[in-house]
Amino acid sequence: VQLQASGGGLVQAGGYLRLSCQARGRTFISSDMGWFRQAPGKEREFVAALSQSGVSTYYMDSEKGRFTVSRDNAKNTVYLQMSSLKPEDTAVYYCAAKLPGTRDYPYWGQGTQVTVSS
Repeated sequence: VQLQASGGGLVQAGGYLRLSCQARGRTFISSDMGWFRQAPGKEREFVAALSQSGVSTYYMDSEKGRFTVSRDNAKNTVYLQMSSLKPEDTAVYYCAAKLPGTRDYPYWGQGTQVTVSS
């Protein structure tokens, strides 16, 4: 599956953004999807994940209540709605896909930059 993330940009603290990840390939609907981010000088970290059914969601503790992950299988797209953004949310955000029941994400998008100004 090929992934392309979009929707990043510059936003003030307290603002919101919705990231999209468009997938190409028939395996999207059978894939678990994840969002990760990498800030300058830091390691990539997990942000959120969504099961292939869309029923189960997982979030990094600091994002619970601020971020919401969802998917539209008809559009082959997964979303990350981010609200109450903080300067520490500044990072390149990546979407990724994996097969259910596996741990690693073998498929990655190119990333979209999110910058939150104070």
